[in-house]
Amino acid sequence: MIIFDHVTKLYRPGVGLDDVNVKIDKGEFVFLVGPSGAGKSTFIELMLKDLDPDKGNIMVGDYHVNKLSNRMIPKYRRKIGTVFQDFKLLPKKTAYENVAFAMEVVHKPGSQIRKQVPQILSLVGISDKADKYPHELAGGEQQRVAIARALVNNPQVLIADEPTGNLDPATAWGIMDLLEQINMRGTTVLMVTHAKDIVNRMDKRIIAIDHGRVIHDSRQDYEGPMGGDEE
Repeated sequence: MIIFDHVTKLYRPGVGLDDVNVKIDKGEFVFLVGPSGAGKSTFIELMLKDLDPDKGNIMVGDYHVNKLSNRMIPKYRRKIGTVFQDFKLLPKKTAYENVAFAMEVVHKPGSQIRKQVPQILSLVGISDKADKYPHELAGGEQQRVAIARALVNNPQVLIADEPTGNLDPATAWGIMDLLEQINMRGTTVLMVTHAKDIVNRMDKRIIAIDHGRVIHDSRQDYEGPMGGDEE
């Protein structure tokens, strides 16, 4: 599903990734961890083709990512949903409109939008908030809207980049329960986080990166450095 084959990305100065080999199967739930500057952001940016590797190959599903033409990049990115720490909701649109907008930009018909948006809002547990604007929602509710928006076009992969970073612990666990439900429905989930308590309680595969190299890849608890949320 996701393959990094001897991937290296160099910066001046420093290394983003150094000869990284990773294979994530379809339907896995994987945590990507490591200290600030370790290479986590580089990993995600390479997956999204915001960057190109200096060496190696990246495959996501049927796409050879580092060989994609500019014309194919938008089509490829529709296969990947992304959720961020700061939600990135459109402030002048309601929850319903934020989710619908993700379908409108890929030219889905209005009939499909009217059917699918209520379904996805129900899935994430905020049907009763459809007419609320972001400033009228609590942090956890805003994150659920962001997750609904990321899922509404049925991506193969969901990248959750510090999705609990701005949330209190109880709300964070609610978001983790939701991400696990989404994963159980068949979506591959890759979550970047520095929340060691979440990582070590979830019993999922943990890939740790430090100084651009993979230093841990297993379901065993990770006791190494995880740093903050800045890279």
